[in-house]
Amino acid sequence: MNHAIRTGRPLNPDEETLDPVLRAIRASFVTLHRHGALRGCTGSLEAVQPLALDVARTACSTALSDPRFFPVSVEEVSEIDIEISVLSPLEPMTIRDEADLLDQLIPEVDGLVLTAGPRRATFLPKVWEQLPSPLAFVTALKRKAGLPDDFWSQEMSVYRYHTETFAEAAT
Repeated sequence: MNHAIRTGRPLNPDEETLDPVLRAIRASFVTLHRHGALRGCTGSLEAVQPLALDVARTACSTALSDPRFFPVSVEEVSEIDIEISVLSPLEPMTIRDEADLLDQLIPEVDGLVLTAGPRRATFLPKVWEQLPSPLAFVTALKRKAGLPDDFWSQEMSVYRYHTETFAEAAT
């Protein structure tokens, strides 16, 4: 992230020298907090590049291009906590209705992607900390996708995923 803030572009690690774990094709999200408040969060849901590249590009995007925030400044860097979430592959869920979805969800474990037509939204498993009930989690995710709270359609696609999370506190 520091490199991105100083140069305006992501760090480009040499893939040949990376540990095999970091060369694996994986998707990630990078979440930034400043003094406990969200300062940015972006990522990818589908793995298309080596993890090290995905994290570097996502960290740059989160710091400089999250449309909800101004770019992170050099002066803020020492106050930023960084959290990297490495996603498992998306797993399509077979559900009959919303009650079935709520029954299948595993709070604090499942991340969720909801797609209805052109609308799509996701919540990382970390969001369970603010929305601990499956109903509150799904309802807020529908709102994030721009759907009404009571929306349900058999045409909707729902995917679950899990994350491995790594955090570094501000120095």
